[in-house]
Amino acid sequence: MPGVHPHVRSVNIGLPRDEEWAGNLRRTAIKKRSVTEPVSVRTLGIDGDDVADKVNHGGIYQAVYAFAQEDLDYWGAQLGTPIPPGLFGENLTTVGIDVNEAELGERWRIGTTLLEVIEVRIPCNVFKNWLGVSGFDNAAWVKRFTAQARPGPYLRVLGEGTLRAGDRIVVEHRPGHGVTVSTMFKAFTTDRSLLPRLLEVDRLPPRARAAAQAYDEQRIAAESLVPAM
Repeated sequence: MPGVHPHVRSVNIGLPRDEEWAGNLRRTAIKKRSVTEPVSVRTLGIDGDDVADKVNHGGIYQAVYAFAQEDLDYWGAQLGTPIPPGLFGENLTTVGIDVNEAELGERWRIGTTLLEVIEVRIPCNVFKNWLGVSGFDNAAWVKRFTAQARPGPYLRVLGEGTLRAGDRIVVEHRPGHGVTVSTMFKAFTTDRSLLPRLLEVDRLPPRARAAAQAYDEQRIAAESLVPAM
């Protein structure tokens, strides 16, 4: 969005609640409400927000989830009705920054909080079901969302602080390796040949590093079995 300073349009929080449509756990925190007052951001996330499935979500590498208003607008056009901030379960709805071209390890200052782009959201059936109960066409939703490769990043909290809607997003550090949010998403979904690129990222989440190393080791082993010409 030319001429617009990168900023947070909306801060969205929610606590787990019991829902019959919410997968095997039957519990979800995907429903968020927007807040205008400053919120405290701690190592494990924003005060007043939580995750239901602590085995597969949350923790230090998924403390805060960001999604771009520009991408909400795209999906609103595809689905035939505007999508309000927070509907995709994001904590921060951003404007003026391509969050999917952010590099892993990129650091953002928002308010007094320092955040690091570090992981990606993989769509699941709870997300699909949530769209359905919210009145949207969720047919083949996981496949459609995956095909766009614009999932928005999970952020690690490097410096606790406060932030609020309207705060600028200041990129304080960009590593320069070129491994972006979209790169990581494709590596885990549609193009596993990209997995070794994740090894270029310092302080990569252990689960992602293990997957990338395993793929790279298998690739090297397979290449060693190919007879020399």
